[in-house]
This record gives sequence, structure tokens and C-alpha cells, in this order.
Amino acid sequence: FILEPVAAWLARFVPRVLAVTIAYGSVALVAFGLVVVAASALFSSISDFLANLGQFQQDLLALVKPISDWLVSLGFDQVDLTTQVQTILTTLAGGAQDLLGPLQDVAVASVGFVGNILIVFFLAIFISIDRAAIGSFLLRLVPPAYGGEAHLLTESVGRSFGGFLRGMVAVGGTYALVALLCNLVLGLPYAAITTIAAGVLMAFPFFGPFVSWSPPVIVAAVLQPDALIPAILIMGIGWFVNQNILQPRVLAGAVGLHPVVVLASVLIGLKLFGIAGAIFGLPIAAVISSFFFYFLRRNVRPDERSVAARAAQRLSEREGRPKR
Repeated sequence: FILEPVAAWLARFVPRVLAVTIAYGSVALVAFGLVVVAASALFSSISDFLANLGQFQQDLLALVKPISDWLVSLGFDQVDLTTQVQTILTTLAGGAQDLLGPLQDVAVASVGFVGNILIVFFLAIFISIDRAAIGSFLLRLVPPAYGGEAHLLTESVGRSFGGFLRGMVAVGGTYALVALLCNLVLGLPYAAITTIAAGVLMAFPFFGPFVSWSPPVIVAAVLQPDALIPAILIMGIGWFVNQNILQPRVLAGAVGLHPVVVLASVLIGLKLFGIAGAIFGLPIAAVISSFFFYFLRRNVRPDERSVAARAAQRLSEREGRPKR
């Protein structure tokens, strides 16, 4: 879904086998190096975070306590921010501890990690090279009466999933670069954690962008208060550009759903299949939408498909003579 457009563009100049090999090979080498470097930095950052978790928790609680006391003074006695902060940090610490083992395998490029990468790499190459043949074979298995629906399924899946995944990678990766710039310029600690967290949250549909700015800002507020305002400015400007300029362009035509449908698809996917369901519920909803409008157009009479045709029909019925 992500690399096929690159291979298709190269195939206009060289044979497809060579185009696929160049596209996948170059991207795989660069991605492998970036993943190993990022995993090493993330492993060190998480280890430092867990080692200093006690002090970080004390500083964060001291920062939250005035807000909690203010809420209590307003009558919100049931709102205990201190307990919530402790719960969140405990959950984050548990998740971070579970990540250390896999991250270390990736950072040292263990045999298991390299083996899995090679399997996926060669499988993707073979599928991409024989993409047309595989698609033709699968379409031959479909009864002729459902040929139109089968073509619609392949086109809608390619457009929805391909555009969505490419858009999320572009949007999340761009905002991760903004967070990395913020960390490097201001010299914030835990740069690897906050950079990756900001990128992943930005790529998470609907809910993620609302909090994607927070990881570097929280670290600045707790550990470097003098860098809080610059961190807010950098992350805020990057967020505004990403949400209002980049994301509408990269996702234009990929999903095309109303915000209410987007919210519903994320909530339903999250309820049924967790995080993966929340992420892939959106392109699945786009595929369902394509089929819905396809059957709607097919089952509506041709003379009822346009406003002008319906207006002419009503005028004909009212005046008793045909109107075009």
C-alpha cells in the first residue's frame, strides 16, 4: 500500500521487476538503519525514564497539586488528579518495561528480528512483482455476476487503505520531526520517547492529534520549566501546519468521510478490536461507504438520480403534460 506507487512510477522507465527491487530494496535498507538507530535511542531513553521514574513522579505531582487543590476549592471533591497521575505513570511504566526486551532485540539486530524482516521483505517483493497476476487470479474466482462488486472492492480497498496508510505515515512522521526539533533545540530529556510518542499520537485517527503536542510539553513543564513556553510554541506551530495544511492534502480523496462517521468508525473499531481496530476502522468504513453508494446508485431509477429530473417529474405531474 505504501511503496506500490513508487514502484509503479519507476516501472514507467525500467522493467517492473527491476522497479520493484529498486523501490523496495532502497526503502528497506534505509528503513532498517533508521529502525535500528531509533530502537537503540528509544531503549536508552526508556531505561533512563524508568531509572528516574520516582523523581519524575514527585515533580509531576508537585506540578499537578495546585490544580487539584483549585478544583477541590470549586467543589469538585471527587476529582483526584493526584491519583489519576499516579495511575497513568504506573501504566506507562508497565508498558515501557514490556517494550525493553523487543527494543533490545531490534537495537542489536538480533537473528530473530533480521529473519522476520527478511521474510516480510521478500514476501512483499514477490507480491508486488506478481500483483497483476494475483489480482487476475482472484477475480477469476469471483462469479461473473459479481464482477462489478469485485472490481469495486479492489479499487476501494486500494484507495482507502493505501491513501490512509500513506497519509498517516506522512502526517505522523512529519510531526515526529517537529517533536525531534523541539527536543534538540531546547535540550529536553527523554527525547526519543517524546518524539516517537508525538508521531504515533498524531497518526492515531481522530483522538490522537488532540494530545499529540503534549509529550515534549509535559517533559518541559516538569523538568525544564524555563523551556515550557518555547516548547508550546514549537509544538503548537507544528501542530497547526500539520493539521491545516499537510493532513488535508495528503489525505484528500483517501477516505472522504464525514467527521461523525470518522468518530463512529474509530469508536466501534476501538470497542471491537482495541488499538488496531481504532486505526483500521477508518479505511474499513471508507470501503463500506463505497459499497453503500454503489448499491444506492445502482438501485435508484435513472430518472430519479438528479434534482433536475425529479423537479421535471413533479412539474409534469402537476401540469399534466411532459416536462424535460
